[in-house]
Amino acid sequence: MAGSAGVPVTFRSKMAQAVVMLCSVAEQFSQLPVLVVTDSWFGNDGLLRPLNASAYAFELLSRLRANVTLYDLPPQASIRQRGRPRKYGTRLGSASELTASRKTQAKMRSVFLYGKQREVLAYDEVVMLKNLRCPVRLVWVFRKTRWVAFFSTGLTLSAQQVIEYYGARWKIESGFKEIKQEIGSAKSQTRNAHAVINHLNFCMMATTITWIYADRIKADPQRRHVVKGRTSFAFSDVRRLIADAALSEDFLRLWPDREKCRQNTFVSLLLRMVA
Repeated sequence: MAGSAGVPVTFRSKMAQAVVMLCSVAEQFSQLPVLVVTDSWFGNDGLLRPLNASAYAFELLSRLRANVTLYDLPPQASIRQRGRPRKYGTRLGSASELTASRKTQAKMRSVFLYGKQREVLAYDEVVMLKNLRCPVRLVWVFRKTRWVAFFSTGLTLSAQQVIEYYGARWKIESGFKEIKQEIGSAKSQTRNAHAVINHLNFCMMATTITWIYADRIKADPQRRHVVKGRTSFAFSDVRRLIADAALSEDFLRLWPDREKCRQNTFVSLLLRMVA
């Protein structure tokens, strides 16, 4: 990809790009800590370390991988103890190894998840993670035959907040799908850095306008693909509604009739031959 005047753009990894974007957001909230909610791919020291090295305060909330080893908090060092104080306590085992014992201690918690209040079986505790080199609040969530664990470097967060904040991440993933598939940000043919950024900005603006339109219509649009037990409409339903309105005769009456452009007879002949 080329920048302005054909100058190559310096390559950045996904982690480096994420750090730059997060710091630009944190700059607008310099007096407050920023909670970064990620999937398990970004939930490691590769993201947290450069964020902690920045001038802003960050807290990380992510999904824990099943094979990550957990440690107890380090014991308080005695004043007369020789040597450096321990950074980690006793080894507890991996998340998957501790699942059975933690499930017996779990209790039901009321959380607002996916649009409604739900009861989930969960257990939380504060442990040490070597891959992050810091204490975290770890939250196990148990279902009938499956389980999932989340962690947060913000120890003041409750178990309910950890579950709700991570659950809200699904709306962001849905937004990415809308911008890529419904609006077409992934179909850009540009190779210039500024053109790619402009294309993405226009796609995000179109998405914003679509949701503003959806918020102001009186009646909800009908779902194109009916899902049992779901009454809310999808982004594609709103986009289809806008397309139908834009192609209607009433909408076209707002524009004055334009004179037909003169066509080159030779070009017209070629077009008829191609057709």
